Amino acid sequence: QASRESYGLSGYRILMFPGTARPHKGLEDVLIALDKLNEPDLRLVIVGGRKPDNYDDELLEKWGRWIIKLPRYPAEQMAHIVAAAHIVVVPQRDTPTARAQFPLKLTDGMAMAKPILATRVGDIPEILGETGYLVDPNSPKQIAAQIQWIFQNLESASEQGKRSRERCVAYYSFEAMAAILSKVISRL
Repeated sequence: QASRESYGLSGYRILMFPGTARPHKGLEDVLIALDKLNEPDLRLVIVGGRKPDNYDDELLEKWGRWIIKLPRYPAEQMAHIVAAAHIVVVPQRDTPTARAQFPLKLTDGMAMAKPILATRVGDIPEILGETGYLVDPNSPKQIAAQIQWIFQNLESASEQGKRSRERCVAYYSFEAMAAILSKVISRL
């Protein structure tokens, strides 16, 4: 709650996307889901990202009532920002670009023990294991249903978020990655 107050997000249920908005990242599917739900306290918070084009502006023009855009912050501040989220969303569309990515938004949300709502694209299911909420890509209807379920079962979703943090520490922390890379390098 303190983080939500710091960033002017009090009074909202926050779906957070910490990163650069691009068509293959599926934010339009989340915004369509928010239109379907039509609950006035829901907001998609887009944090930072690079702005080489006007895609953010296109999203704001069409769905501005659902979006809060925060600027880019230093990496050291991201934990405090992600703390404001109720749910971290990673709604990748099934494209070659999306399939080839390891979305860092996943580990940002996992590290902060947040419920993660993501699509079954590329390695996302493997990265999350059984600790996230997965839907099919390009499916605003499924996204809307999961958003409703998570908020209706927030205590259970918070427990799921804690399990995602445990998985993140075990597999994706600096210590875990250093051990893996050390073995790889020693074989070379």
